[in-house]
Amino acid sequence: MGVYMPERRLTNADLERLVETSDEWIRTRTGIVERRLAAPEEATSDLAVKAAEKAIVDAGISKEDIDLVIVATVTPDQTFPSTACHVQAKLGLRTDIPAFDMVAACSGFIYMMQVANHMLRAGDYKNVLIVAAEKLSSIVNWEDRTTCVLFGDGAAAYVLTKCNEPYVGILGNILGADGSQGELLKLPAGGSLHPASYETVREKEHCLQMQGNQVFKIAVRTMSDCCLRLLEKCNVSADQIKCVIPHQANLRIIDAVARQIRIPLEKFCINMEKTGNTSACSIPICMEESYRAGKFGPGDLILLTAFGGGFTWGATLIRWK
Repeated sequence: MGVYMPERRLTNADLERLVETSDEWIRTRTGIVERRLAAPEEATSDLAVKAAEKAIVDAGISKEDIDLVIVATVTPDQTFPSTACHVQAKLGLRTDIPAFDMVAACSGFIYMMQVANHMLRAGDYKNVLIVAAEKLSSIVNWEDRTTCVLFGDGAAAYVLTKCNEPYVGILGNILGADGSQGELLKLPAGGSLHPASYETVREKEHCLQMQGNQVFKIAVRTMSDCCLRLLEKCNVSADQIKCVIPHQANLRIIDAVARQIRIPLEKFCINMEKTGNTSACSIPICMEESYRAGKFGPGDLILLTAFGGGFTWGATLIRWK
């Protein structure tokens, strides 16, 4: 595992000077106190590379041992080449390995883990580098007080390796999506539907847009449902779970999910107060931090769950090795 967080901190007090908001309003509605912002010259791939270098060292392998790269992001360096290809080049990895991006917004890490898991089990790959990296500050409308208070930048990387021990590692996944709800959380312009133009820039259509109340309700319902279905699928009871690591979007969402799946909030790992919502990065950043803090260890059952734009959602059950 490896995590990189940019140096610059943007606090709620700082935001009070930018938009009509308050520290108390942000804290009570989101649980966020500060978030990190990448430097203007830092691209998403730069954040990803710094996290990946730490993960490769932590895995005790060399760069030559990596034989697949997947990057989950909604803030790529550019439409193409993929951010994964930029990461491959900047790390100096072999050129006979595949590299591609995964676009599932805040569910990106869980989607990416599922893909990597199956590619490892197929036997064609041994060490898969998965990286979640976001520079959300580049797509935030800093005049929109309902969204600019939520998001931060960061990156987290993991090296996944096939394990032959029974009932260890990734035990199960459940993924879902509903494209019919996509208008509730989107980046309107910049693609083939609305290419960049003077009008799209003037109207700030290259910035994230969200209808928060509707997103909240769907997030709670889908995250709770996929967690319950996954526990049933894996024949695991709620009281067997050591830690739940949810997407770090909103403390009220997490509290509602905890009540729905009947796992005490005390078992939920939460760090959004100092990171904000880092989209695909939020689960892997929190998981790395929680592991280093001793909140779980070998043999423990860890439940991950996320919800993001698309809409996408999912849950993953892991027995930590």
